[in-house]
Amino acid sequence: MSRIGRLPIPVPSSVQLEFGEENFVRVKGPKGQLERKLPAAMLLEHEGENITVKRPSDHREHRALHGLTRSLLSNMVVGVTDGFRKDLEIVGVGYRAAKDGNVLVLQVGFSHPVRMDPPAGINYAVEGTNRVSVQGIDKELVGEMAAQIRRIRKPEPYKGKGIRYAGEQVRRKAGKAGKAGK
Repeated sequence: MSRIGRLPIPVPSSVQLEFGEENFVRVKGPKGQLERKLPAAMLLEHEGENITVKRPSDHREHRALHGLTRSLLSNMVVGVTDGFRKDLEIVGVGYRAAKDGNVLVLQVGFSHPVRMDPPAGINYAVEGTNRVSVQGIDKELVGEMAAQIRRIRKPEPYKGKGIRYAGEQVRRKAGKAGKAGK
């Protein structure tokens, strides 16, 4: 049995759940609303303050979907109550970030500033000039937007300049060796 899949999902009193046909789930909470169609084979049971996910059989496909379904539903509940956040650091001389309204403006060594419009449900926060945080209620979307920002200028291995996740360790390489023996 899936260790993740069999854990019950605690549902706070401020969260409302609606189940539709073929495991369509709508979760409403203080931070917003999320909707998702979960795998139809899984059985969702709402018991008091908990939700449990059960699988119909021990087939390989059902075993694989068991933990996934539970994690997706749990992330929806956590998202509408607490939200998610990814922090990024900008390292490099002259590299900086700023906000222009809702738009994130990055200057990371190109001849022009890079502007990133946030999709619906995502907010950018800039702390100082070298810290950016991506916030929202949808865990997938927050992670995807953080990855897109990082992809603009990945950290390079020689000087470590670029955009990295907060706390990310960049493996450094030794530079070019000088001419020996001359």
